[in-house]
Amino acid sequence: MSHSVGQVAGFAGVTVRTLHHYDEIGLLVPGGRSHAGHRRYSDADLDRLQQILFYRELGFPLDEVAALLDDPDTDPRAHLRRQHELLSDRIEKLRKMAAAVEHAMEARTMGIDLTPEEKFEVFGDKDPEEHAEEAERRWGGTEAYAESRRRTARYGKDDWQRMQAEVASWGERYAALVASGERATGERAMDLAEEHRLQIDEWFYECPYDMHRCLGEMYVADERFTAYYDAMGPGLAAHLRDAIAANAARHAG
Repeated sequence: MSHSVGQVAGFAGVTVRTLHHYDEIGLLVPGGRSHAGHRRYSDADLDRLQQILFYRELGFPLDEVAALLDDPDTDPRAHLRRQHELLSDRIEKLRKMAAAVEHAMEARTMGIDLTPEEKFEVFGDKDPEEHAEEAERRWGGTEAYAESRRRTARYGKDDWQRMQAEVASWGERYAALVASGERATGERAMDLAEEHRLQIDEWFYECPYDMHRCLGEMYVADERFTAYYDAMGPGLAAHLRDAIAANAARHAG
């Protein structure tokens, strides 16, 4: 089966002019011509084009790409292995670059007015802006998000230290409760779920029971939140989700 230059350009996401240039320099000469003299590309030509585009994406100049592909001693599978390694390395570098850019963006999201020394003193190895960009993407248009931004922008070092102490105390007590085998529907679990809701209500935004229930579901659905809570104690995220639901039902009755 053969394909026209226009079809191949559409498949590969390149211009017809680019394919003409590759033909002119001998990098990708189509395997056939139509009766009218138009270029026709075979499946083998498409395979070669894929290899060319892989190497071009990795930054190889055209003359080096030609030398690599035309080397008679190189197995086509070796090209794929090498490209996979190079692409994997590039992905890792880009991931690190994206993380650095994301961190810079997050640092401007929460409006935490602390010096670097104060941030380290208050949060240690915890990043106070963690998930802030995603929070803005998910809830940036909500009143709850706007209220959270207004409140946290006013907090100083002492405020953040007091909040951290409250959260740590709650986490220790909830982890002990889970370790003791207390059911999520028990009174103590529901009381701690209520304390959790009130902390959100006090420090960030008004958190009614239906919103708290949604947060509980997110703690299990989002692996990052699950990891955060399960770091306090194995299975804590799911236990808290159930306790939040039970507490909401208790107050709805």
